Amino acid sequence: MSISSDELVTIALELGGMETLPGDSAVQVAGNDMQRLMFGIDIGSAELLLARQLGMDGVIAHHPAGGFATLHFPEVLTRQIELLVEHGVPANAARDAAQPLISRSMMSSHAANYDHVPSVARLLGMPLCNIHLPLDELGRRIMVDTVDEHLTTLDRAPLVQDAIDALLTLPELANAGTRIMVPVGAFDNPLGKLAIIHGAGTNGGARIAQALFDHGVGTVLYIHCAADEVTRLRESSASTGGNLIVSGHIASDMIGINRYVAAIEARGVEVVRMSGL
Repeated sequence: MSISSDELVTIALELGGMETLPGDSAVQVAGNDMQRLMFGIDIGSAELLLARQLGMDGVIAHHPAGGFATLHFPEVLTRQIELLVEHGVPANAARDAAQPLISRSMMSSHAANYDHVPSVARLLGMPLCNIHLPLDELGRRIMVDTVDEHLTTLDRAPLVQDAIDALLTLPELANAGTRIMVPVGAFDNPLGKLAIIHGAGTNGGARIAQALFDHGVGTVLYIHCAADEVTRLRESSASTGGNLIVSGHIASDMIGINRYVAAIEARGVEVVRMSGL
């Protein structure tokens, strides 16, 4: 059995509940009749050369690997605003909270050497695509459903630890090399309203989390968060008493990726895992 780049995109969109490929995902070099695929969370020139050496027919990356996925990455950060509004933050406050993140991303993408990795793929004749937001959105939905289902079994007000216990029923998190952290707040604090902010390009940092705390959310979950943003959030959330759960970047990404890989393999296509998978 074999698969094409178009079919890889179609499977991802169906799993992520999307109709069109978002800005952070792209087919850099199209391929057809691919029977052996290498899949890694991060793919660069060295990995493309390895794929050629191993006789791969194509390569899939999760994170943007250049091209339009790098140039258009800031577009998907508007999902931060959508998630804020869904969790009760007024639209104007949501836009204000997200705008610095979007502006920084726009300047960064403008400065990037966006054709570096795609040019290597073209020279090698190696099909290359990256699928980011659809798989993260799939993972976010699974995380939300898993926590919601667990919390309904409790006969008391949930604690932060209860949400973590639910997440640890997912094998990707239970078996991860990293451990779920609570760098702001405490494991035994009341959970309150939980906002899982994933599937939005990247984490929103202190401003996004504080906007949620300011509008009734008790606990925010990011899959990763920089140390300086944690420090800022500790200072800004002192009065609101919010909690931040950090579930682990690669382990959390794998929740959606594993379902995607399973769907590809169900077509009879071999997937060689590396770079985080």
